[in-house]
Amino acid sequence: MKNARQVPAVTSLPQSPRDEADHRVRRYALTMTIRIACFALMVLVQPYGWYTWIFGIAAAVLPYIAVVFANAGSDSTETVVESPVQEIEAPRSEPTVIESTDPTVFTIRESRRDES
Repeated sequence: MKNARQVPAVTSLPQSPRDEADHRVRRYALTMTIRIACFALMVLVQPYGWYTWIFGIAAAVLPYIAVVFANAGSDSTETVVESPVQEIEAPRSEPTVIESTDPTVFTIRESRRDES
């Protein structure tokens, strides 16, 4: 099978665009929820100390991280094509030659007639 055609299997197809977009939106929402929690912990946890700075830095950096992760495509779209179907070559048939001793020729003549 010199020119074997690869038929993609359903299991090797990439994730649908809608599912990928939903996954990215969920990942963005989770990261922004963590940011809100960091901001709340920065303000509410008493007494203030070194962890207040950690929460503040996380609240400032997480929006950038959330946008980068939301815009990055998933690596799951790169898949290897797997063919569940085995193709078998058909035997080559001999071309049929039609021998005609008297070819039939049709001649069509058209003329324009003005009907008055």
